[in-house]
Amino acid sequence: MDDSNSPRILLSAYQCGPEMGSVSHIGWEWYSHLAKQVPVTLITHIRNRPTLLNAGAPLAHSQIIFIDTEWLADPLFNLVCKLFPKSEYAVSLFSSIDFYFYDWLAVKEVKKLQQTGSQWDIVHQVTPVSPKAATRLHTLGLPLVLGPWNGGLTIPLTFLKVVFQDLNWLYPLRYFANLIDWAWQSSRRAALILTATQATLQSIPKSFHSHCQPFLENGVNLELFTAAPWPAPPSTSESLRIVFVGRLMAFKGLPMLLQAVAQLKNYRPVQLTVVGSGPRELEWKTVAQQLGLDKEIVTWYGQASLSEVVKQIQDSHLLCLPSVRESGGSVLLEAMACARPVLAVDYGGPGELIDDSVGRVVSTARGAKGITEALIHCLNDIFEQPAQWQQRGLNGRQRVELLYSWEVKTEKMLACYRTVIEREGLSSVDITPRII
Repeated sequence: MDDSNSPRILLSAYQCGPEMGSVSHIGWEWYSHLAKQVPVTLITHIRNRPTLLNAGAPLAHSQIIFIDTEWLADPLFNLVCKLFPKSEYAVSLFSSIDFYFYDWLAVKEVKKLQQTGSQWDIVHQVTPVSPKAATRLHTLGLPLVLGPWNGGLTIPLTFLKVVFQDLNWLYPLRYFANLIDWAWQSSRRAALILTATQATLQSIPKSFHSHCQPFLENGVNLELFTAAPWPAPPSTSESLRIVFVGRLMAFKGLPMLLQAVAQLKNYRPVQLTVVGSGPRELEWKTVAQQLGLDKEIVTWYGQASLSEVVKQIQDSHLLCLPSVRESGGSVLLEAMACARPVLAVDYGGPGELIDDSVGRVVSTARGAKGITEALIHCLNDIFEQPAQWQQRGLNGRQRVELLYSWEVKTEKMLACYRTVIEREGLSSVDITPRII
């Protein structure tokens, strides 16, 4: 292929790699799909190198620049883990300090390459997906695309006690990042900011809204998350199979689902599989025991690979995510891709993704008790109207094929590049999608 008229993309993905967590997987999907279409130079942290090389990177028509800040990142991470052993939020918050050093070194390295003749047409920072991740990439003199970002979500008043279990008294400290953004002028100098939700948009100063565009950060690999036949409908002799997938953190709300299952089991056959691990695991296993949920009813699957997650979703009737502070909700899209209906809380990302055609959302207005009661009502409805819920799963598959596959998202991103390049007066660059 002749690359002379294709845009040269400088892609910054601090987190990037398959099977390395949800945000890292987002970085990998952007890199791997864009590299099939246009020339890409990936900038990423050196800790991702083993996984990327094992996955076949650098991919054809791409190159990788590894940035090493392990001298800071590793001891910082270990220190924070010791200080906050039960709070993944605190670990994530303080460990993110390393990103700013990474960004500074990345800009320094790219400027050296520019001086030796390397050129790009646009620079795009895809991870972190946080609007708090200020960057100096605009100093490279290239049009800068930021996002898709998620985040900016506040804490529901009815769940302050639940969320604060994870030391979210640290939550206001995240606003310190606004000062860095102001000092570095990241948002001000960006050509385009992609925002996943309304909460994300509202977290960005209104003066920058003119160059913001809605764009969900999550996508689905439809070759991995495939549609599968629904299990035999739940009945008096066939258990309703529910699956929960996620980190076992306070805001994920799993105890509310356990409460619902505990009440439902008294008159309906039901089974719950919990896929994931986290700081609340031992505590929530104790809760399950106290509710009389033995291993015949609740299976604690633990950490799982993506292929194992697919199987557990396909073996279920529906996926339930009772999270009360979920900015994204990638697992909901993955369940929909498997043709499974989804049940979630009407707050944050899930509230904007889910409607009655693909599942159900329940309100946070009445607190934990209200959510538990609503979950019980929905689970009972599946027994009463299994065909309708099966159809919701099929509708979900159609929706992700139309809107959320990585192939569709890549084409949309190339269209975003086209808009930015034309606006910046670089319309001679050809960014017609193609397979390399």
